[in-house]
Amino acid sequence: MNLLQFLSQSPRLSETEKTIAEKVLRSERISDEEGLYLYEKADLPFAGMLAHHIRLRKNGKKTFFNRNFHIEPTNVCIYSCSFCSYSRQIKKREDGWESTLEEMMDVVRRYDGQPVTEVHIVGGVLPQYNHQFYQDLFRAIKAHRPELHIKALTPVEYHYIFKKAKISYREGLQDMIAAGLDSIPGGGAEIFDKELRDQIAGGKCSAEEWLEIHEIAHELGLRSNATILYGHLETYAHRIDHMRRLRELQDRTGGFQTFIPLKFRNQNNELSHLPEVSVIEDLRNYAVSRIYLDNFDHVKAYWPMIGRETAQMALSFGVDDMDGTIDDTTKIYTMAGSEETHPSLSTEQLVDLIRSAGMEPVERDTLYNVVNDFPAAASFVQ
Repeated sequence: MNLLQFLSQSPRLSETEKTIAEKVLRSERISDEEGLYLYEKADLPFAGMLAHHIRLRKNGKKTFFNRNFHIEPTNVCIYSCSFCSYSRQIKKREDGWESTLEEMMDVVRRYDGQPVTEVHIVGGVLPQYNHQFYQDLFRAIKAHRPELHIKALTPVEYHYIFKKAKISYREGLQDMIAAGLDSIPGGGAEIFDKELRDQIAGGKCSAEEWLEIHEIAHELGLRSNATILYGHLETYAHRIDHMRRLRELQDRTGGFQTFIPLKFRNQNNELSHLPEVSVIEDLRNYAVSRIYLDNFDHVKAYWPMIGRETAQMALSFGVDDMDGTIDDTTKIYTMAGSEETHPSLSTEQLVDLIRSAGMEPVERDTLYNVVNDFPAAASFVQ
């Protein structure tokens, strides 16, 4: 059933729902109030149908993924975010890890001869992982494997690194680009509302600083992603406020590629008393995100966090990206109680997962250039 058929068979839509549906059909932007309505009052099938319509208009049935692996330099951190299950404070650093540059290069070398296209680098914030360290790391990776795309470090890390080096964001990012940085991941956004951000992520860069670093990165020619951490202490209004700031920045730069809602998981952190939101809430959040962020090309379901089954369902609620193969190289979300305790999917498994949802698998590189569109009789190269 397409959107027009759905609407014609749903005579009891409210006037607000009719207005929202008409805007979606005309490819017009919804307002903050309409976005809030979708969260608070709209039925999930209605929101899902609108989101799926937008997904099909933007990307058809194409569902993207890439072959990637992660490097997490350390889980020891100077910050103590109440939602975080991953990091260990410096006073408890014996419970964590602090990898050397050579140990990180061992991870890179582990994938020699394999058709991975991206290394994703994020971790805790510590003084020794400084401006020079990451330049040296990026140069070492490019010297070893020039074609490997380096997607590295969040604004939380860059803010600390550049402040410690006493250089501007622009100068610091220019140095990182010269060393081999190719794009920036979307982490560290958490929630932009100041009061709530101070409560769950006090001490980290502010919302304004997070956005400024991405804006400068876009001006310097880098693409980046954006995230939201949802399902903790925030309200629906906080989510809309967060997405509005992203939408406004995207209007100015066009540099964001993908929006990635990240679900709060409640194991082993200071917010463990909070219940996790339901799968229904996950799907609603994907749908509203897809409808509200009209100037983002892609919405991603990060399957290691929510599990492959929920990610598969999300493909009918506005999602068109499944992230990557991961190959069990990330602990950030498994330590918080994510659905996937050892997140790894082969290319064949990802392709089958996408096809069984009625979608068309497309392997991409980090910048969404097509690597393989997997015809029906594809043979798999692991």
